Amino acid sequence: MSLVTPVVDEGLGNTSWLVDLGDGRLAVVDPSRHPGRYLATAERVGGRVAFSVETHLHADFVTGSRELAAHGATVVAPAASGLAWPHRPTAGGDVVDLGGLHLRALPTPGHTPEHLAYLLSDGDRSVGVFSGGSLLVGAVARTDLIAPERTEELARALWRSLHDHVLVLPDDLPVYPTHGAGSFCSAPAGDRRWTTIGDELRTNPLLAAGTEDAFVKALLDGLGTYPHYFAHLRALNQSGPQVLGIPQPPLERLDVDELRRLAGDGAVLVDTRPARAWAAGHIPHALAIPLRPQFASWLGWLVDRDRPLVFVIGPDQDRAELVRQCHQIGYDNLAGELAGEMAAWRAAGLPVATNPQVAAAHADTHQVLDVRQDDEHAAGHVPGVAHVELGALSGLVDQLGNIDAVMCGHGERATTAASLIERAGRPGVAVVTGGPADWATATGRALATR
Repeated sequence: MSLVTPVVDEGLGNTSWLVDLGDGRLAVVDPSRHPGRYLATAERVGGRVAFSVETHLHADFVTGSRELAAHGATVVAPAASGLAWPHRPTAGGDVVDLGGLHLRALPTPGHTPEHLAYLLSDGDRSVGVFSGGSLLVGAVARTDLIAPERTEELARALWRSLHDHVLVLPDDLPVYPTHGAGSFCSAPAGDRRWTTIGDELRTNPLLAAGTEDAFVKALLDGLGTYPHYFAHLRALNQSGPQVLGIPQPPLERLDVDELRRLAGDGAVLVDTRPARAWAAGHIPHALAIPLRPQFASWLGWLVDRDRPLVFVIGPDQDRAELVRQCHQIGYDNLAGELAGEMAAWRAAGLPVATNPQVAAAHADTHQVLDVRQDDEHAAGHVPGVAHVELGALSGLVDQLGNIDAVMCGHGERATTAASLIERAGRPGVAVVTGGPADWATATGRALATR
C-alpha cells in the first residue's frame, strides 16, 4: 500500500487517512465509526492498526477511535477536546513517535477550538500534513458549529492558525484534509481529496483574501445551513460512543402488527425505497428517505436521534449499508424493518398511499416547490418556482399555498419533501422526477438565477 491512503465516505463527504508505518502497523487519522475497512487493510498487510489519531471533536460523524481502541489501537487526540475515554492527550508542539515516522501537532483552532493538524515526518523530511478541518481543497471548514456568538472569533482564529502554522509549510507538501466535497462542514467544489500547500495558495479563493477582515467576511458570507444532528455529536464523541463491535447485528424483522404498535408508540417509520417505488405505493405518513450515500445526512436533519426507527426497505437494498449509515451519525435506536416489505402491508389489507410523478419537462405546468439548498436554487431554477430548503420544510407546510408538486435535482429530496407534506396533512403532492437542468434541456428555456 502507499504511505498515505484515503478511505472515503462519499455520503458525508469525509476522508480518513491510513498511514503505513512499516512492519504491518497502520495509523488512521479521523476514522469513521465502522472499523471494518481499516481492519481489513491491516489484515491484508499482515499487521494491525496501532494508532487512531483525532484532529478534533467531530460534529458530522461518530468517531471510530473507540472501535479501533477495542482492537488495540492507541488513541491520539487533542488534550483540549476533554475526551472522557482513554486516549493520549496531545497539544500543539507535541511530537508523537509512530516508530520511524512521527507526527508533530500543530495548534490550529478555528473549525473547532481544540483543533490540531498533524505534520507527518520521516526523520527530518516532511511527508504531509493532516489538516482535518483547517485547510481543505479549495476551502476551509466552517466556524459556526460551536455557538453563533463564537463564529467570528473562530473565523479569526482560523486565519491566524493557517498563516502561523500551515501556509508556512513547503509549497510542495501534500495536504490531507478530513472534510471534502459533499461535507456540510465545508462543501467545497470538485472531487479532489488532497492538495498541496502551493496549490491552495494559488487557487483557494478564501486564501486570496488579503487581510484577516476580508477572509472572515468571505468565510461567513459563504456559510449555509447544516443538519440538525450536528448539535449533538460533539458531546457524544467527547463522552464516548458505544462500542458496536464486528459484525453489527442485523435489523430485527417485524410483522405488520409489531410495526404498527411501534409506530403508535412513537417510533418513526422511514421508507428507504427508491423514489419511484415510494410514489407507486407506501404506508401513509411514512417518512421517505431513499437509501443512497446521502441517506444519513437527511435522516439526521429530519429525525430526532432519540426516536426509535422502523424501516420499510426494498428487496434489493443493502441492509448492512443502511445500518452503517445510521450508526455513522449516532442513530443507534434501530427497532427493525417490516418483514415481507410492502407486499406484507398490502396483504394485510391496510391503506396504501400513492403520489403522482411528473417529468421535469412539465414542471412549469404545476405550482412547484424547489427544495434544494439555497445556493443550488440561486445558481439556477425553473422560473416562478417557490423555494424552501428541505431541512426547513417541516415547519412551513402550512405556508405553501397552492403548491402541488415538489422538485430537487433528481427526485430523491423531492420524494422526502412530498412525504413531509403528506405527514402534515396534505397527501398526493406530485414529485418531479428530474431537476431544473432537465427542465431547461427539455424546454430549451433558460433557468432563472438568484
